[in-house]
Amino acid sequence: MLELVQAEYVSGYKLRVRFNSGEAGIVDLSDALWGPVFEPLRQVALFKRFRLSPVLHTIAWDNEADFAPEYLRDEMIRQAEAIPVR
Repeated sequence: MLELVQAEYVSGYKLRVRFNSGEAGIVDLSDALWGPVFEPLRQVALFKRFRLSPVLHTIAWDNEADFAPEYLRDEMIRQAEAIPVR
């Protein structure tokens, strides 16, 4: 089972994440913050108050918002592949 084991705030809506699979990188969640549960997190001060949930094994906020570890990993990979190589 994929688990998020470390998360650190970088800037804006970006987090540096590491998974129990050894995969690590930066994920930008700015495009994922829509809908009633996630829109309050558009306030950066609230977004920064995430925690690692020992039950869900991912990031979570006090308003019950969370992202599945699989989603975070997939977005991290997708975003890294979208960066043009120069």
